[in-house]
Amino acid sequence: MTLRVPMVDLPSQYRPLRAQILAAVTRVTESQQFIMGPETAALEAELESMLGVEHAISVSSGTDALLLALMALGVGPGDDVVMPVYSFFATAAAAVRLGATPVFVDIEPDSFNVDVAQIPPVLSSRTKALLPCHLFGLSADLDSLLTLASRASIPVVEDAAQAIGATCGSRPVGGFGAFGCFSFYPTKNLGAFGDAGLLTTNDAGLASRARRLRVHGMDARYVHTMVGGNFRMDAMQAAILRVKAPHLPAWTEARRQHAARYRRMFHEAGLTGTVVLPVEPPDRRHVFHQFVIRVDERDALKRHLDARGIGSEVYYPVPLHLQPAFASLGGRPGDFPRAERAARESLAIPIHAELSCDQQQLVVDAIGEFVKGPRGSP
Repeated sequence: MTLRVPMVDLPSQYRPLRAQILAAVTRVTESQQFIMGPETAALEAELESMLGVEHAISVSSGTDALLLALMALGVGPGDDVVMPVYSFFATAAAAVRLGATPVFVDIEPDSFNVDVAQIPPVLSSRTKALLPCHLFGLSADLDSLLTLASRASIPVVEDAAQAIGATCGSRPVGGFGAFGCFSFYPTKNLGAFGDAGLLTTNDAGLASRARRLRVHGMDARYVHTMVGGNFRMDAMQAAILRVKAPHLPAWTEARRQHAARYRRMFHEAGLTGTVVLPVEPPDRRHVFHQFVIRVDERDALKRHLDARGIGSEVYYPVPLHLQPAFASLGGRPGDFPRAERAARESLAIPIHAELSCDQQQLVVDAIGEFVKGPRGSP
């Protein structure tokens, strides 16, 4: 089926940039420098300026950014990493891969982000890092979290994979904690043409350690002072991201305008009593990587939208404590009721920058048809 309203529309984003992107690709192929090099160095400098950080370290993926951050902080066997229980799998997997234990915390009832008030009871002498996730493009409550972390002398690693350009107060996320971790997966607000990511920090010592770990712990050529990994970004992705990055502010503003329009449309359709819309606290700027609504009978609504050619996606149907891979941690249904409810009720609807007003109206009309008509009818 050809979707009337796709969840993402990468072809429409690509077309006006095609000539610039092909020129960037040609530049790399002519240089024959494919791993790191001048393209990645230039991208890092440009992103340092954009994100207001001292050090931006290009890496192979957002997942590897998380892994590298924890490695640089010395996380290992016997350590705990405290994190939200409602997030993408990689948030917890990074800790587990290092032999550490993810310690889960439930989310706030409205933001999908970690409930900072629930963190103190799980802290212990084993806690090596706090790993909040700025989910769906909204910053976590960093003011409260950083106050807590400072009192406990625990470093913070920001999982900002979905939140490039989001702010807390007047500052972009990614520069508050010891590290910030970003993803450039193709469907992200700033996406590469494959896997790519970024690690940010304002600590020169941590930046130096992370850069060594990024290349197998190597200082001088073939001299390794620690065991790292291969977390390098290839030059092709860097060159493409350099073309796309200057457009991110305009794409972000378009997403925010679409979110405001959705709010008006849902209100005018009389749906706000049934459909719960995303929140945006006054001190935080949401970049709407996803526009996630909450509804009863979510799965039936998704089938209804699918039948009408309207894209939607469930993020995330299984909270981390119930993932089979983490069964050894002993998680059970009922342990984290807010996350489990979000997993049952949340549905992302299209919010990409290329979305038209008419397409948004189709989405809202279809949801209204479901809510006001026989449930689950095709």
